[in-house]
Amino acid sequence: MKLVGFFNRDGGTFRTTDMLAYEKRAEAAFRDAGHDFEAIVFSGKEIIPAMERAARRDDIDGIVAGGGDGTISAAASIAWKNGISLGVVPAGTMNLFARSLRVPLDIWQALDVLATGEIDNVDIASANGRPFIHQFSAGLHARMVRYRNAYSYRSRLGKIRASTKAALGVVFNPPEFEVEFEAAGMRERRWVSAISVSNNPFGENVLLYADNLRSGELGFYTAKPLKPLGVARLAIDMLRGKVRENADVMVMHPAEVHLHFPKLRRKANCVMDGELSPLARDVSLRLHPRELKVLVKQGLAAQVDAVERREPAA
Repeated sequence: MKLVGFFNRDGGTFRTTDMLAYEKRAEAAFRDAGHDFEAIVFSGKEIIPAMERAARRDDIDGIVAGGGDGTISAAASIAWKNGISLGVVPAGTMNLFARSLRVPLDIWQALDVLATGEIDNVDIASANGRPFIHQFSAGLHARMVRYRNAYSYRSRLGKIRASTKAALGVVFNPPEFEVEFEAAGMRERRWVSAISVSNNPFGENVLLYADNLRSGELGFYTAKPLKPLGVARLAIDMLRGKVRENADVMVMHPAEVHLHFPKLRRKANCVMDGELSPLARDVSLRLHPRELKVLVKQGLAAQVDAVERREPAA
């Protein structure tokens, strides 16, 4: 394939990486595997416009994006809209989409896996037409991100410290708001402290990412109005990978979810793939089954298919 690599030198691991050496290693790995490949290093502000320009070209088959979850989310959106393939190099803090794709978290090993990999088609979701690869959320998560953004940090460790402080702040000041939702033929109005809609249901893991990106379902989670003790219990269950077992959480797996916030505050926020955005009064969330083309390890798609065939019998 003809591929272009875009590496965000401001993203996580890349900040302490010799990017000239990495660029050369990437080009060698892909060219040795038979691809026409060019690698380019950009700053965080430059990389998204550069990927958008490249995706509009008619002479490339895909892009390889390296950076944090924000960069990867933007790259997935661009690849989906332009019908090209996406390779993911995980250089961020959480690397949630890369984990779902089972891409090695070592940035050097990831190059060899992607260069010798294969194309798979996975699900992508959207909120009011805006695509996301991980989750849309409102309430607890949005408040935590807003608190975290109020702290200054310049490193991965600093971000983790800021997130910890923000989480403690949310425990003692949880939000409560009203929402009307329609999903899987069910229509209801309730008060909640949190809403999360994920691109495929979360697996039983601490970081809350999807184990399978081809289920054809959203994960729809709401938490009842919580007091500090309830938020603490929810946080513990999240750390155990046992959110489904929390008595305050409702879980559904629809293909579409429609949300209406009747008493929306003017400065209310949501989070999409880690980025804070204004919350709309009405939000329509949809899953787009297998519409995103991604590079994965050779043979992985067949393994996932085999597991999916076994699961109904189990």
